[in-house]
Amino acid sequence: MNIYLIALLVYSIFLMGLGVVMSRRVKSSSDFLVAGRSLGTGRLFATFLAANIGAGSTVGATGLGYRLGMSAWWWVGSACIGTFILSQLLGPKLWRIAKANNLSTLQDYLEFRYSKAVKAVISILFWFGALAILAGQLIAISWILNTVAGIPKWQGCLIGGIVAIVYCTAGGMMSSSFVNMFELAVTMSGLLLAVPFALHALGGWSHVHELVLANTGSAEKTAALFSVTGAGPKQLLAWLAILVPSFMISPGLVQKVYGAKDVATVRRGVSMNSLGQAIFAFVPAVLGLCAFAAMPHLANPELALPAAMKMLLPKWLGIWTLAAIFSAELSATDAILFMLSTSLAVDLYKTFLNPGVSQVKLLWVSRLASVLAGVTGILLAAVLPSIIQAVSIFYGLIAVSLFVPVVAGLYSRRVLSAAALSSIFAALTATLVAIRVTHGGGVGVLSPQAIGILTAAIVMIGFRVFAPATPKLASPVEGVVS
Repeated sequence: MNIYLIALLVYSIFLMGLGVVMSRRVKSSSDFLVAGRSLGTGRLFATFLAANIGAGSTVGATGLGYRLGMSAWWWVGSACIGTFILSQLLGPKLWRIAKANNLSTLQDYLEFRYSKAVKAVISILFWFGALAILAGQLIAISWILNTVAGIPKWQGCLIGGIVAIVYCTAGGMMSSSFVNMFELAVTMSGLLLAVPFALHALGGWSHVHELVLANTGSAEKTAALFSVTGAGPKQLLAWLAILVPSFMISPGLVQKVYGAKDVATVRRGVSMNSLGQAIFAFVPAVLGLCAFAAMPHLANPELALPAAMKMLLPKWLGIWTLAAIFSAELSATDAILFMLSTSLAVDLYKTFLNPGVSQVKLLWVSRLASVLAGVTGILLAAVLPSIIQAVSIFYGLIAVSLFVPVVAGLYSRRVLSAAALSSIFAALTATLVAIRVTHGGGVGVLSPQAIGILTAAIVMIGFRVFAPATPKLASPVEGVVS
């Protein structure tokens, strides 16, 4: 049997066993949903970074590096900017509100700040978007398994889905935060080691440049590939517009913020994650260039990372790197499964169907929702063609629909439910129209998603200026201005 496949099977069994063992700490739905608000700086940092280094940041970003060179830094780098803003500005405010009002999800905050209607709309939109990114993670796992062991796509999606479902369903955030610490160590060590070994296999950075020049046949194209801005301002601004807002208000990341033990932990743990992302962002860009230098005719750029792992690295490091990539995809898959299960259990089931549900029953509903989400994601992964396409659906939807209502809710008490709902629907409409009219190209330097966010901001400011509402909250929320 293929040694790479044996290594993955052993590693998968270990991760599932670790998740099940750690699930013994879960005694209530609070432990499952927000880890009992007990995460210290180290565990918060690990669970954040493990969730953020997934399919888009590894397989997808390396594919971008293969096509666009060092500009691929901005895919992960944009996320790093968003999480840093979350750590210093939005996260502390959201943690205080969640702690004071026993909130478990970002959608809980939207209900608290606006209304159940806003919560319902966002929960439904989020579910569709999150299923797309879950499918993207499973596609990445399938590419890896297909490259190293010839396993068909649907079987690879099934294997990755089963492993993530087992340890996520067992213990939720409490279990995942421990498993993520181990996964992060494997991921970072394996991928960081892969860079110098890949460069050495190709004769060093200068020889990579020579190989890329030979492959492109153009000094101008080669210079663009080796420049961090070579993809052009329009592409970079499109990534910034999608990813910076998304990582500031992602429901999954905000829920991890809720799991912190205090505000200082939020600031330290999430900012450390941001620094880790900034450093890691160079890894897929460099590996993508190395893959292009060695294999310029790959049919699918998203195979660049597993192909480089197999061709450019010694076998022992190839196995380690394979485990690293697998860890990255599983940790992010687990994070998305967790978002989906809590959204279904808390935001929809508890809020609208059974408000008086007991803690024990809510725990079991959360676990059942995790299984349901995992199975649905596996089926969707078999349909969507690429990782970046799947990930972009999620980030675009989150940025367009959530960014303005969340930020406005934190910084102004005079915009209420009507303003939030109007901004959401206006943003979605503007984005869809821009995609349709411009065939996805946007207007000038503005991508369709950027147009949607600007539209939401204009609508929200319009409500604030021309129809300021009397705040519904009896007492001011700490840190919220009028």
